[in-house]
Amino acid sequence: MSGPSIVISATFTADAIEPTLSFWMRELGFDYRIRMAPYNQVFQLLLDPAGALAANRDGVNVVLVRFEDWSPDSERLEADVQHFAASLTEAAHSFAAPLLVCLCPPSPTSPNDLQKCDLQERDLQERLEAVVAAAVAGLSTVHLVTPAEVDALYPVAQPHDPLGDKLGHIPFTPAYFAALAAIVARKIHALRTPPFKVIALDCDDTLWRGICGEDGPQGVVVDPPRKALQEFMLAQHAQGMLLTLCSKNNVEDVLDTFRLHPEMALRMEHFAAWRINWSSKPANLAALAEELELGLDSFILVDDNPRECQEVEAAYPQVLALTLPARDQEIPEFLRHVWAFDRLRVTEEDRARPAMYAQELERQRAEKRAASLEDFLRSLQLEVRIAPMSPKDLARVAQLTQRTNQMNFTTVRRSESDIQALLESGKAECLAVHVNDRFGSYGLAGAMIFRGGVDAISLDTFLLSCRALGRGVEHRMLAALGQVAAQRGLAAVEARYVRSQRNRPALLFLESAGLQFQSVRGEALLFRFPAGFAAAITHEPSVVPRQAAGAAPQPSAASRNGIPYARIARELHTVEQILARSGADFSPRGTLVPPSSPSEPPRSDLERRLCGIWSEMLGVQPVGIYDNFFDLGGHSLLAVQLLSRLREDLGIELSLEVVYGADFTVAELAKAIELREIEMAGAGQYAALLAEVESLSDEEVRELLAKESEEAPY
Repeated sequence: MSGPSIVISATFTADAIEPTLSFWMRELGFDYRIRMAPYNQVFQLLLDPAGALAANRDGVNVVLVRFEDWSPDSERLEADVQHFAASLTEAAHSFAAPLLVCLCPPSPTSPNDLQKCDLQERDLQERLEAVVAAAVAGLSTVHLVTPAEVDALYPVAQPHDPLGDKLGHIPFTPAYFAALAAIVARKIHALRTPPFKVIALDCDDTLWRGICGEDGPQGVVVDPPRKALQEFMLAQHAQGMLLTLCSKNNVEDVLDTFRLHPEMALRMEHFAAWRINWSSKPANLAALAEELELGLDSFILVDDNPRECQEVEAAYPQVLALTLPARDQEIPEFLRHVWAFDRLRVTEEDRARPAMYAQELERQRAEKRAASLEDFLRSLQLEVRIAPMSPKDLARVAQLTQRTNQMNFTTVRRSESDIQALLESGKAECLAVHVNDRFGSYGLAGAMIFRGGVDAISLDTFLLSCRALGRGVEHRMLAALGQVAAQRGLAAVEARYVRSQRNRPALLFLESAGLQFQSVRGEALLFRFPAGFAAAITHEPSVVPRQAAGAAPQPSAASRNGIPYARIARELHTVEQILARSGADFSPRGTLVPPSSPSEPPRSDLERRLCGIWSEMLGVQPVGIYDNFFDLGGHSLLAVQLLSRLREDLGIELSLEVVYGADFTVAELAKAIELREIEMAGAGQYAALLAEVESLSDEEVRELLAKESEEAPY
């Protein structure tokens, strides 16, 4: 098997999720193979060390659960869910791939006291969901999706398919499977793409309606769409995104607008930096990147002006430039479906990031006031704590491997599950680096993953956040490794440097620490520091000046490049849009093609409707009345969905025996429907019709049935 996989295990028949999920992987440009695990073996696969989920090392595991599939008895079901929660905990510590757990809605109840039963069912469902949520909360590699989250983003009017559930344990309609596929794809996207860090907001007709320089600060309006936009951005800020202003305006007009509109959700204190002037948007974005010491590939620009966005895209294609919809009322829904804003997990460092950047501005002011760099560094009263990584630090360390570009020796990117598997294998150790100074905390700012060799510590990963660069933290980190090597009786610390577009500061540091210990190893450089030498390394400010990250922003090779975020938000934000697009993009035969032999056209309205349904479901045009369903690419899953569709469209419920007859064609299906209608008409009418039919010739029978089908209400 080549390439990473998405392995899906479910408590029900879930094959219907595959076509739409495949569509999303193509849309995102992700090279995942989708594999369906054996039917209803969730427990077994979570606990099997050699099963399909455990064997999936480079991909993503997905578990779809409908609680009622385990037991109809509520007491036993609660015990099963407790067992499930325990199984998730065990799987989290053994699986290499991250795990998405999607809880699916229960089937609708049908007893006489429907309202009372509904309340009981909802209460049970909520209790069971709470049990799973509590178990998952402490598992960094397991991520939960609830029915409420699916319904909030991709609402479906009729999620349940009672006939499909009865015939093939396919409990949901194609629409709900499409919703599930969309939410799973969004989670995989959030798992596998480095997050953006900064949102640059335009002002006029973006944060408010109107132009503050022309209408006056009091003349602009914060209408409901802009109020929703500001609240959305405030929520992003709370999750750690940095907010900036990038607007062609007079500074005084913008400041007065914020001051005179206390009803606005956003205030000036929410913005880490701003460029409010008459320079071009690309120039101002580059200046913001330099000030914040972040690459331009970290930026999302939100603007109402398509021309401004196009100018930014031309100058800096690594910036995600989002043009707001022309119709104001579409703005909130558009923002909710820009996947670039999604966060799978928010760490404490994420939440603290805006405050940390405010502290950094204070440090920069103090640095400018200091007589020398040495005086400034002494005044910081820097505290560095280096200790083995704790489980609660795992998410942040993984985040550092994804986000750190400058002080990153090898630029190896790892997920939480990758790091967890590496450490649990016993082949590596990880030290976490916490930094504080008199202005506040930098949080978990660095990490070192290393292996113990025969005579040396071998560094696998050396990371330090750009906000702590140039202050001697990196020197203390290397010294700590030297001390570990010396304590273990090892001769050296080996650090490998692999060049990337943006990690030159790492090379400058290594060369300043000991250029004489450098050698060439293939395409990399190897620095072998004697243990005693490394342990004694100290910071000399005059040797390695601090490197500004934003000085020369470069596009990254992140896998999010090329993802059509704006198009997804505009054209693929409803289930109806997704079904229409994925249906055109995927069919059992791969494309819309006619059958090889001439097709017999339909002879009645019923046959015409059936041919249309078959064509839509099978992706074949045209469909003749004697074309076999399975020869056209149909399969048992589609057959069950077809019967559910007929029940919904025509009010006719047929058994699977019709599907697996000698020759499943439109003509035979039409006959089965007509006979079923006769049965439903009543015994007396059935006998009269049967007598009449027996007295007619074959041609007259066909004409009579055609007439009856044309007159029957559907």
